[in-house]
Amino acid sequence: MKEKLLAQSLQISGQPIQGPLDSSLNNLGAVINRVVGSLLIPVAAVILFLIFIWGGYDFMMSGGDPARIKSARAKITAGIIGFILLIAAYVIVRLISYIFGLGGGIF
Repeated sequence: MKEKLLAQSLQISGQPIQGPLDSSLNNLGAVINRVVGSLLIPVAAVILFLIFIWGGYDFMMSGGDPARIKSARAKITAGIIGFILLIAAYVIVRLISYIFGLGGGIF
């Protein structure tokens, strides 16, 4: 008997057993595509939003102190870089899933 790892449908002693995921997730690539698109990128976006708020709050509460302004600008700069990386990661994942036929399109 051939082993199937991460299978959604198995035949054991003639009895079909269905997994909990929907039928569109029939291979590991589709599972990774779904996890990245539905879980990781939104969580990263929320964290990025909180970093922007933190940097903006520090900037407003700096009171003109150059050290605190520099720290706040560093947080906002890190947020901008994180935003660019988040968009790039999303585009790369969608492009790879499009190339391998796992998704409907690039965007």
